[in-house]
Amino acid sequence: MNLDELLEDLWSDYTKLTPIAHEIHSMLSDRGEQISNDHIAFRTFAHPSIDITIFENFFKPFGYEKRGEYKFEAKKLNAIHLENINNSDYPKIFISELRYKELSKECISIVEREIERVKGISLNELLEKKDIFKVSTKEYEELASDSEYAAWLCALGLRANHFTISVNKLKSFKNLEELNKLLLQKNIPLNQSGGIIKGSPHEYLEQTSTMASKVEIEFTDKIMSVPTCYYEFALRYKLSNGELFQGFVTQSADKIFESTDHELVK
Repeated sequence: MNLDELLEDLWSDYTKLTPIAHEIHSMLSDRGEQISNDHIAFRTFAHPSIDITIFENFFKPFGYEKRGEYKFEAKKLNAIHLENINNSDYPKIFISELRYKELSKECISIVEREIERVKGISLNELLEKKDIFKVSTKEYEELASDSEYAAWLCALGLRANHFTISVNKLKSFKNLEELNKLLLQKNIPLNQSGGIIKGSPHEYLEQTSTMASKVEIEFTDKIMSVPTCYYEFALRYKLSNGELFQGFVTQSADKIFESTDHELVK
């Protein structure tokens, strides 16, 4: 599988869980926009079988190298971002991992049982399978009470958590405020945690995201509707050297994570 095929597979799966993405694409295409992807994000657990190092090594043959490291202490997360050194037109890859051993004993037990399912299986195969974990709705709620991130992972598995439109490449919007105004006019729910726009020109990055779509997921005991994936929008600003900032702002990303919070998603 080449990189274009991988990205297409990830996008196809993502849109099945994020129907709002097609709506947004149609809305922008009707304005004559050509949509460019800023970055794709993944979630995983901080376990040697599937941690961010495994993801980093998986993307290396496709031309990606690590360009940033981040910590989210309140959410117990580590993260990195990768950039394609051969072709900057390809999206950045943002990978976060949950330090699950900092959770409650009950949650650690659930997570470690699920990780046992994937030991010895390549990341390529896990990304093809996607639905790799099997928990009950009670276990999902137990996880969510301690870490929304852990609950999302055990319900959705290893797949793209979100795609991101590069606002810099859009032609019919002067700024992110104009885009947000249109999204709200179309009744598209936006993440308002920390404000609709996270970040600022001073930080060289502004971000907005939708709230996650809710989709029915099959758990071990029954089917239940849970938050799945969301769409993000990023506007980058030039550094003093004239180049666009390519990293991420921890404080802003921390709020973006809440786009899948089961208590906030309607």
